[in-house]
Amino acid sequence: MTRSAWYIGCRADEIGDSAILVGDPGRIPRLARALDRPQMLDERRGLRAVTGWRGERRITAVAFGMGAPIAAIVLHELRDLGVHTFLRIGTAQVMPPAALGDFVLADAAMRAEGASLTYAQAGYPAAADFDLNAALRARLGRSRRAWRAGVFATYDGFYSQMFALNDGQRRAIEGLRQDLLRHRILAMDMETSAVLTIGRLLGARASSFCMGTVDGLTQATLPPSDQATREQEMFDIALDVLAALAAPAED
Repeated sequence: MTRSAWYIGCRADEIGDSAILVGDPGRIPRLARALDRPQMLDERRGLRAVTGWRGERRITAVAFGMGAPIAAIVLHELRDLGVHTFLRIGTAQVMPPAALGDFVLADAAMRAEGASLTYAQAGYPAAADFDLNAALRARLGRSRRAWRAGVFATYDGFYSQMFALNDGQRRAIEGLRQDLLRHRILAMDMETSAVLTIGRLLGARASSFCMGTVDGLTQATLPPSDQATREQEMFDIALDVLAALAAPAED
Protein backbone atom coordinates (compact mmCIF):
# COMPACT_ATOMS: atom_id res chain seq x y z
CA MET A 1 0.00 0.00 0.00
CA THR A 2 1.53 3.31 -1.10
CA ARG A 3 -1.36 5.69 -0.48
CA SER A 4 -0.21 8.84 1.36
CA ALA A 5 -1.89 11.28 3.74
CA TRP A 6 -2.74 14.85 2.75
CA TYR A 7 -1.17 16.74 5.67
CA ILE A 8 1.14 14.38 7.54
CA GLY A 9 2.53 13.22 4.19
CA CYS A 10 3.54 9.69 5.17
CA ARG A 11 2.57 6.60 3.20
CA ALA A 12 0.62 3.67 4.57
CA ASP A 13 3.67 1.43 4.28
CA GLU A 14 5.65 3.81 6.51
CA ILE A 15 3.40 3.56 9.57
CA GLY A 16 2.49 0.94 12.15
CA ASP A 17 -0.97 -0.31 13.06
CA SER A 18 -0.88 1.55 16.39
CA ALA A 19 -0.11 5.22 16.96
CA ILE A 20 0.91 7.53 19.77
CA LEU A 21 -0.27 11.13 19.43
CA VAL A 22 1.80 13.77 21.22
CA GLY A 23 1.65 17.54 21.23
CA ASP A 24 5.28 18.64 21.54
CA PRO A 25 7.38 17.84 18.43
CA GLY A 26 10.38 17.67 20.76
CA ARG A 27 9.01 14.41 22.14
CA ILE A 28 9.39 12.60 18.83
CA PRO A 29 13.19 12.15 18.94
CA ARG A 30 12.88 11.18 22.61
CA LEU A 31 10.23 8.59 21.74
CA ALA A 32 12.47 7.37 18.91
CA ARG A 33 15.11 6.43 21.49
CA ALA A 34 12.56 4.14 23.16
CA LEU A 35 11.88 2.29 19.90
CA ASP A 36 13.90 -0.31 18.02
CA ARG A 37 14.90 0.50 14.45
CA PRO A 38 13.27 3.95 14.48
CA GLN A 39 12.72 5.67 11.14
CA MET A 40 12.06 9.41 11.14
CA LEU A 41 9.41 10.26 8.56
CA ASP A 42 9.25 13.32 6.33
CA GLU A 43 8.10 16.34 8.31
CA ARG A 44 5.33 18.52 6.90
CA ARG A 45 3.76 21.58 8.53
CA GLY A 46 5.69 20.81 11.72
CA LEU A 47 3.96 17.41 12.04
CA ARG A 48 7.02 15.42 13.05
CA ALA A 49 6.69 11.62 13.05
CA VAL A 50 8.66 8.43 13.67
CA THR A 51 7.95 4.75 13.16
CA GLY A 52 9.75 1.97 15.00
CA TRP A 53 9.33 -1.32 16.78
CA ARG A 54 8.54 -2.21 20.36
CA GLY A 55 8.83 -5.94 20.62
CA GLU A 56 6.82 -7.43 17.75
CA ARG A 57 4.58 -4.36 17.26
CA ARG A 58 5.31 -1.60 14.74
CA ILE A 59 4.27 1.74 16.25
CA THR A 60 4.13 5.25 14.82
CA ALA A 61 4.30 8.43 16.90
CA VAL A 62 3.15 11.78 15.47
CA ALA A 63 3.31 15.25 17.01
CA PHE A 64 0.28 17.44 16.28
CA GLY A 65 1.37 20.60 18.11
CA MET A 66 -1.62 21.57 20.26
CA GLY A 67 -5.37 21.67 20.09
CA ALA A 68 -8.20 19.40 19.01
CA PRO A 69 -8.48 20.48 15.33
CA ILE A 70 -4.95 19.39 14.40
CA ALA A 71 -5.09 16.29 16.59
CA ALA A 72 -8.29 15.36 14.73
CA ILE A 73 -6.62 15.77 11.33
CA VAL A 74 -3.67 13.60 12.35
CA LEU A 75 -5.90 10.90 13.82
CA HIS A 76 -8.24 10.90 10.81
CA GLU A 77 -5.40 10.63 8.31
CA LEU A 78 -3.66 7.84 10.23
CA ARG A 79 -6.95 5.97 10.52
CA ASP A 80 -7.43 6.28 6.77
CA LEU A 81 -3.99 4.71 6.31
CA GLY A 82 -4.89 1.72 8.48
CA VAL A 83 -4.03 2.59 12.11
CA HIS A 84 -6.49 0.83 14.44
CA THR A 85 -5.32 1.97 17.90
CA PHE A 86 -4.57 5.50 19.11
CA LEU A 87 -3.13 6.67 22.42
CA ARG A 88 -2.80 10.38 23.14
CA ILE A 89 -0.04 10.99 25.69
CA GLY A 90 1.17 14.29 27.08
CA THR A 91 0.49 16.80 29.80
CA ALA A 92 -2.68 17.90 31.55
CA GLN A 93 -3.93 20.19 34.27
CA VAL A 94 -5.15 18.13 37.18
CA MET A 95 -7.92 18.67 39.70
CA PRO A 96 -8.32 17.14 43.18
CA PRO A 97 -7.96 14.35 44.08
CA ALA A 98 -5.25 14.13 41.39
CA ALA A 99 -2.01 15.90 42.30
CA LEU A 100 0.98 17.33 40.46
CA GLY A 101 3.10 14.50 39.10
CA ASP A 102 0.31 11.92 39.06
CA PHE A 103 -0.47 10.01 35.92
CA VAL A 104 -4.07 10.46 34.80
CA LEU A 105 -6.05 8.19 32.50
CA ALA A 106 -9.22 9.27 30.72
CA ASP A 107 -12.17 6.93 31.07
CA ALA A 108 -14.26 9.56 29.29
CA ALA A 109 -14.21 13.29 28.59
CA MET A 110 -16.49 16.30 28.63
CA ARG A 111 -16.68 17.72 25.10
CA ALA A 112 -16.11 21.47 25.48
CA GLU A 113 -14.03 21.76 22.29
CA GLY A 114 -15.35 22.36 18.81
CA ALA A 115 -13.56 19.84 16.60
CA SER A 116 -15.56 16.81 17.70
CA LEU A 117 -18.79 18.71 17.08
CA THR A 118 -18.00 18.55 13.36
CA TYR A 119 -18.19 14.75 13.64
CA ALA A 120 -21.05 14.16 16.09
CA GLN A 121 -23.74 16.14 17.89
CA ALA A 122 -23.08 17.37 21.42
CA GLY A 123 -24.91 14.49 23.12
CA TYR A 124 -22.57 11.85 21.68
CA PRO A 125 -20.30 10.50 24.45
CA ALA A 126 -16.52 10.79 24.42
CA ALA A 127 -15.58 7.43 25.91
CA ALA A 128 -12.24 5.62 25.92
CA ASP A 129 -11.88 2.14 24.48
CA PHE A 130 -12.50 -0.47 27.18
CA ASP A 131 -9.77 -2.95 26.17
CA LEU A 132 -7.13 -0.28 25.73
CA ASN A 133 -7.93 1.27 29.10
CA ALA A 134 -7.99 -2.12 30.82
CA ALA A 135 -4.45 -2.75 29.54
CA LEU A 136 -3.35 0.72 30.64
CA ARG A 137 -4.84 0.23 34.10
CA ALA A 138 -3.02 -3.09 34.48
CA ARG A 139 0.31 -1.57 33.39
CA LEU A 140 -0.15 1.49 35.60
CA GLY A 141 -0.87 -0.84 38.51
CA ARG A 142 2.63 -2.27 38.09
CA SER A 143 4.29 1.14 38.06
CA ARG A 144 5.58 2.94 41.13
CA ARG A 145 3.92 6.24 40.18
CA ALA A 146 0.64 7.47 41.66
CA TRP A 147 -2.14 7.40 39.08
CA ARG A 148 -5.87 8.00 38.78
CA ALA A 149 -8.53 7.37 36.17
CA GLY A 150 -11.64 9.43 35.57
CA VAL A 151 -13.29 12.07 33.42
CA PHE A 152 -11.31 14.73 31.55
CA ALA A 153 -12.61 18.08 30.29
CA THR A 154 -11.31 19.33 26.95
CA TYR A 155 -11.34 23.01 25.99
CA ASP A 156 -10.25 25.19 23.07
CA GLY A 157 -9.43 28.34 25.06
CA PHE A 158 -6.22 27.85 27.01
CA TYR A 159 -5.93 31.38 28.43
CA SER A 160 -9.67 32.02 28.51
CA GLN A 161 -10.69 28.71 30.12
CA MET A 162 -7.69 26.88 31.54
CA PHE A 163 -4.80 29.10 32.62
CA ALA A 164 -5.15 32.71 33.79
CA LEU A 165 -2.36 35.19 33.14
CA ASN A 166 -3.58 37.76 35.66
CA ASP A 167 -5.93 38.16 38.60
CA GLY A 168 -8.77 39.46 36.42
CA GLN A 169 -8.69 36.39 34.22
CA ARG A 170 -8.39 34.17 37.28
CA ARG A 171 -11.60 35.61 38.69
CA ALA A 172 -13.32 35.16 35.33
CA ILE A 173 -12.62 31.43 35.20
CA GLU A 174 -13.22 30.73 38.89
CA GLY A 175 -16.81 29.74 38.18
CA LEU A 176 -15.59 27.20 35.66
CA ARG A 177 -13.24 25.73 38.27
CA GLN A 178 -16.14 25.28 40.68
CA ASP A 179 -18.15 23.53 37.98
CA LEU A 180 -15.24 21.16 37.35
CA LEU A 181 -15.00 20.31 41.03
CA ARG A 182 -18.73 19.73 41.25
CA HIS A 183 -18.66 17.43 38.25
CA ARG A 184 -15.61 15.57 39.61
CA ILE A 185 -13.45 16.34 36.59
CA LEU A 186 -10.03 14.77 36.99
CA ALA A 187 -8.00 16.67 34.40
CA MET A 188 -8.18 19.29 31.67
CA ASP A 189 -6.51 19.43 28.28
CA MET A 190 -7.12 20.55 24.69
CA GLU A 191 -7.37 17.23 22.81
CA THR A 192 -8.76 14.25 24.72
CA SER A 193 -12.48 14.51 24.02
CA ALA A 194 -11.84 14.92 20.29
CA VAL A 195 -9.49 11.94 20.20
CA LEU A 196 -11.98 9.71 22.04
CA THR A 197 -15.01 10.82 20.02
CA ILE A 198 -13.46 10.78 16.57
CA GLY A 199 -11.50 7.60 17.19
CA ARG A 200 -14.68 5.74 18.13
CA LEU A 201 -16.68 7.18 15.22
CA LEU A 202 -13.97 6.07 12.79
CA GLY A 203 -14.00 2.54 14.20
CA ALA A 204 -10.66 2.75 16.02
CA ARG A 205 -9.62 2.18 19.61
CA ALA A 206 -8.59 5.39 21.37
CA SER A 207 -7.62 6.61 24.81
CA SER A 208 -5.71 9.42 26.52
CA PHE A 209 -3.00 9.04 29.17
CA CYS A 210 -1.22 12.07 30.61
CA MET A 211 0.95 13.34 33.43
CA GLY A 212 -0.30 16.12 35.66
CA THR A 213 2.00 19.10 35.13
CA VAL A 214 -0.26 21.98 36.23
CA ASP A 215 -2.46 22.23 39.32
CA GLY A 216 -5.85 23.30 37.98
CA LEU A 217 -6.68 25.28 41.15
CA THR A 218 -3.40 26.98 42.03
CA GLN A 219 -1.65 26.92 38.63
CA ALA A 220 1.48 25.57 40.30
CA THR A 221 3.61 23.63 37.81
CA LEU A 222 5.67 20.47 38.02
CA PRO A 223 9.44 21.23 37.91
CA PRO A 224 11.09 20.44 34.54
CA SER A 225 13.35 17.77 36.04
CA ASP A 226 10.34 15.91 37.43
CA GLN A 227 8.55 16.26 34.10
CA ALA A 228 11.51 14.68 32.30
CA THR A 229 11.55 11.69 34.64
CA ARG A 230 7.83 11.10 34.33
CA GLU A 231 7.90 11.59 30.58
CA GLN A 232 10.24 8.63 30.14
CA GLU A 233 8.03 6.52 32.41
CA MET A 234 5.00 7.62 30.38
CA PHE A 235 6.72 6.60 27.13
CA ASP A 236 7.55 3.15 28.49
CA ILE A 237 4.02 2.54 29.80
CA ALA A 238 2.40 3.67 26.55
CA LEU A 239 4.74 1.66 24.32
CA ASP A 240 4.52 -1.46 26.49
CA VAL A 241 0.73 -1.38 26.37
CA LEU A 242 0.51 -0.85 22.62
CA ALA A 243 3.12 -3.53 21.97
CA ALA A 244 1.27 -6.14 24.02
CA LEU A 245 -2.29 -5.33 22.98
CA ALA A 246 -3.82 -7.80 20.51
CA ALA A 247 -5.15 -6.38 17.28
CA PRO A 248 -8.89 -5.71 17.41
CA ALA A 249 -11.27 -8.21 15.88
CA GLU A 250 -12.47 -7.36 12.41
CA ASP A 251 -15.99 -5.92 12.24
